[in-house]
Amino acid sequence: MNEKQMAGGKAADYIEDGMTIGLGTGSTVYFMLQKLGKRVKEGLQIKGVSTSDSTTQLAKSLDIPLISINEIDQIDLTIDGADEVDAELNGIKGGGGALLYEKVVASISSKIIWIVDSAKLVESLGTFPLPVEVLPFGSHQVFRLFEKEGLQPSFRKKEDAYFITDSGHYVIDLKMESIKHPEKTASWLDGITGVVEHGLFLNMADLLIVGEAGGPAIIYRKK
Repeated sequence: MNEKQMAGGKAADYIEDGMTIGLGTGSTVYFMLQKLGKRVKEGLQIKGVSTSDSTTQLAKSLDIPLISINEIDQIDLTIDGADEVDAELNGIKGGGGALLYEKVVASISSKIIWIVDSAKLVESLGTFPLPVEVLPFGSHQVFRLFEKEGLQPSFRKKEDAYFITDSGHYVIDLKMESIKHPEKTASWLDGITGVVEHGLFLNMADLLIVGEAGGPAIIYRKK
């Protein structure tokens, strides 16, 4: 069993009958969904809220019941992956391009669990490029602003074309190497016209499950 499978499988154990579950996106979440699908077949009653088209397709293939986020006011538990996580359980997300929907789901979740392999743990955020979701209209003006700030921006591409998110936006990845002040960076990005969302997820995760050789490690956010 690899680390991602270990973390994903462990996270599925936290899902209880009757819950509304936020279903994240990514390669580690894939294993959580596989186990959740088995539990549903065994009689577990839940409703899932998907964070991406890819997760929706996988959940449907596993007969996991889905509900629109517009039909609910609160999600009991969201389980999602992360691209980097520091010791304070702050993270960078959006490597799969689902950052906007992931943050919307996280914002109405009573509890959030992130699942990662051990390589995702870092002392300081920023080695993984920071995704910034932007409107196509005016995107090059935002890109030039990032260039002036020395953030080494690059438009995310797919097959030599702009990568398009599920909500129809572009993604600019920032190669910052080290984000010394994540809160200030997040606030600055929030204030830029044309920026729809960014991949800094701060003070959100309550629990981190890390796949490790000796078994999954459970890390709680410091209160």
